[in-house]
Amino acid sequence: MAVGNDRGLESALRRRLLMGLAAVPAAAAMPRLARAAGPPTSAVNTTGLAVTDTEVTVGILHSVTGTMAISETGAQQAEKLAIEEINAAGGVLGRRIKVIQEDGASDWPTFAEKAKKLLVNDKCAAVMGCWTSASRKAVLPVFEQYNGMLYYPTFYEGLEESKNVIYTGQEATQQILAGLDWVHKEKGGTSFFFIGSDYIWPRTSNKIARKHVENVLKGKVVGEEYFPLGHTQFNSVINKIKLTKPNVIFADVVGGSNVAFYKQLKASGIDLSKQVLMTISVTEDEIDGIGGENIAGAYACMKYFQSLKNPNNEKFVAAFKKMWGEKTVIGDVTQAAYLGPYLWKLTAEKAGSFDVDKIAAASAGIEFKGAPEGYVRIDPNHHLWSKTRVGRALASGQFEVVYESPELIKPDPFPKGYQ
Repeated sequence: MAVGNDRGLESALRRRLLMGLAAVPAAAAMPRLARAAGPPTSAVNTTGLAVTDTEVTVGILHSVTGTMAISETGAQQAEKLAIEEINAAGGVLGRRIKVIQEDGASDWPTFAEKAKKLLVNDKCAAVMGCWTSASRKAVLPVFEQYNGMLYYPTFYEGLEESKNVIYTGQEATQQILAGLDWVHKEKGGTSFFFIGSDYIWPRTSNKIARKHVENVLKGKVVGEEYFPLGHTQFNSVINKIKLTKPNVIFADVVGGSNVAFYKQLKASGIDLSKQVLMTISVTEDEIDGIGGENIAGAYACMKYFQSLKNPNNEKFVAAFKKMWGEKTVIGDVTQAAYLGPYLWKLTAEKAGSFDVDKIAAASAGIEFKGAPEGYVRIDPNHHLWSKTRVGRALASGQFEVVYESPELIKPDPFPKGYQ
């Protein structure tokens, strides 16, 4: 990567991060809005959470620093936007949401440490956070031990279900299998080269993908390579891709490594308008750093793209840009993060309580008709019913939606034959 480009990306990211860190104090300084009195605190908080007659405290836990900040910045921005909107509309059970934010710093032990602080010291009623599966796996025992509630926004490999987590992103059957089926049918995908970052999500996702390619699509995997988070030298694996000549490059590289990978891919002469590449990890947030000209022509399988045309999304995009600047972009995880505070609000109001056990019990069947992606519903397994979409990356940095599933897809985190 050129040093100048690095500095430009770092400067842009720093500006976005500074805006994010400034948002909560600004919101806290706003005058409290008049609202109808909520139920008494003794009725809505029987377990010692940070709830007063006027406030309820929630946590935000994302990487503000480190290699994952490029991906997680949008998530914490979306959560703050949702919380500001909820507060402006009267709060939750008559209480304004107060935010305590912690930085996971792209380090999994740090995520666990900060999660414990938010639950034990700060007594947060809920936490919106994490991005990678490694960070989620690190905090999961903490949430289960101290009985907290996590709203997790990232598409992930599935094979997990917890009373203490609401998964607002997609699991494997809604993203990985659907994406492979589409690229096989529409692009003749029969041979695949897998490339991913070296941690649980890419490895487990590709294990699931390999089974589907070999057993269902009757294709073959001609290569499979993994690289540490933050890795920036991909020329060797690009040469392997050229030698094996796969129909499809299947990519789940995450974070800042995407900038190097796609720039080097283009510099090597691989034309993504001719070589099919399907990513399940690059959203508009990452393209903001990669540069649209370096990834144009690639396909992404997600449930949300900023370019979706519906009234909910148009309102959301306008509000997001008003709060965070006209040049900001919105990706799949950013939108899924926006859902978290709203789903928690709706569940608390259904339960008539902030108690985590009551929130967990009331979550099944909660509907959010104002979701930017469209209508979503929480399944009893704590995942969301949602649509699958495929987008083609444009040089502008946006995606053109080329496929949308006709119906919502039921989440199936433990698909038979893929475990």
